Amino acid sequence: MIPLLSGRQLSGAPSAKAAATLSYEAGPDDLWVGTEVLRTYADDGARRAMSDLRTFIGRCPTAASSNQGGSHRFAVGPGPRLGDDSIHLRCSATNGADTLECDSVLVRIGTTLVVVQEEGNKPGGDRYLGQLAEAALRQYQTTGS
Repeated sequence: MIPLLSGRQLSGAPSAKAAATLSYEAGPDDLWVGTEVLRTYADDGARRAMSDLRTFIGRCPTAASSNQGGSHRFAVGPGPRLGDDSIHLRCSATNGADTLECDSVLVRIGTTLVVVQEEGNKPGGDRYLGQLAEAALRQYQTTGS
């Protein structure tokens, strides 16, 4: 996975960063796994990171995976209306007939980015992202973490 596009590593250096693993048992044989990352910047780095991500994906929506022979496709769409700015980063990795998704929702609130990302789930696994992003944002607004 390309770190910039996953939302794990964005442009600019955050002054603080924290991450947690999320999981949800979606059915007897189905487990949704994701991560939540908080990145706080001392300046307008959060705004720049969102802008840079949109620009980069606009220029390069497809990336080949040289070590596995597959490809990654990326698209940026509007995220749930949260915070000062939000986007839904759609990502799919294809190798032969197999496709995995690793979508992210990024929410900027002031100088902080809240990123909730699914970890290689089946297509359609992004149905939990909006709810988890809302919960993560409420948690951040209530506790600052």
